[in-house]
Amino acid sequence: MTATTQKREPYVIQRKVWPERYARGWHVLGKADRFTEEPQTLDYFGTRLAAYRGKEDGQVHVLDSYCPHMGADLSKGHVEGNSLVCPFHAWSWGSDGVCDHIPYAKRIPPRAVIKSWPTLERNGLLLVWNDPEGGEPDLSVAPKIMDDYYSGEWTDWVMARFLIKSHCRELVDNMADMAHFGPVHYSTVRSFRNVQDGHTFTQYMVGGHEILTEGEHPMTSVAHYEGPAYMTTTMTGMMDGVPMTTHLLVSHVPISTEAFHINLGVMMKKNPDFSEEENRAAVEAYTARTIESFEQDVEIWDNKVLIDNPLLCDGDGPINMVRKWYGQFYADVADIDPHAVARKEHITMDGPTVEEVLAAMHADAARTA
Repeated sequence: MTATTQKREPYVIQRKVWPERYARGWHVLGKADRFTEEPQTLDYFGTRLAAYRGKEDGQVHVLDSYCPHMGADLSKGHVEGNSLVCPFHAWSWGSDGVCDHIPYAKRIPPRAVIKSWPTLERNGLLLVWNDPEGGEPDLSVAPKIMDDYYSGEWTDWVMARFLIKSHCRELVDNMADMAHFGPVHYSTVRSFRNVQDGHTFTQYMVGGHEILTEGEHPMTSVAHYEGPAYMTTTMTGMMDGVPMTTHLLVSHVPISTEAFHINLGVMMKKNPDFSEEENRAAVEAYTARTIESFEQDVEIWDNKVLIDNPLLCDGDGPINMVRKWYGQFYADVADIDPHAVARKEHITMDGPTVEEVLAAMHADAARTA
């Protein structure tokens, strides 16, 4: 058999089994105002958590939900002061996880301590810190404060949640996967660039979009990860003939190594010519169309296989780059690969930059003002 007619072997997909370990960093549990003095049950990080707002300090606290006394679910209990009281035997657990009262005992066992998860309220969201090494929460890698959220010039978040039956890495791959935008989202891409820098990874894209049509200027999109699970995208374009600027939140939190939730949020810059009701209607309409678009990704994720040796071509984008960057959050701090956090830039498609398009938009707006 000649070399030209030799049978070629099929490519073999490799799929690793992810260990029971979850990314180090801040994760969004939802809008902060949904957490009240009524305890909520949260099944995340391979366990069950109880989240509640203290009656005295007004802060949201998150504790491991299974009582070490006899195994009851603390999220089915009630709040007294800043403590969570077990529904089974009324053991009371302080916000620091230390048992502070047993109604029928003279002495509290010294080992009566459960895990208290560090929390942060920022940008209207509740975040929780996870670290498999048990390290203290790192505010230096927390999401930056969004001035837009507090300015009064933007709508509040409109939120939705999706269940994805796969590993969280599937979502993060999208930061580098330029080629999926056309087939999945009917988008045209005119430029595509990625920058990694420490705990951040950013995608810059210019093109057309099924929701934000090009109009006179192309759509711009800047998607920015801060840590392993908090990503915001700022998009500009036209919708139904009206200029739009939106912030899109795509934050995920693992349920297990084989499932995770995506907390999807949309904020929109208010149109000064609209009433509050009209601006609210506009952001809700945009959110509904965003959900339809996002469901196309969900359909793909729910029916694909995890692949650790993807067969890539030159137009796919830096998939391996983003995966190495993402791997830093699963490694012990002492073992982080310096190349995974060093500043690095990759251009998949060279064309008009986001900065150039925005400058042209502002110039046109100034001329017509």
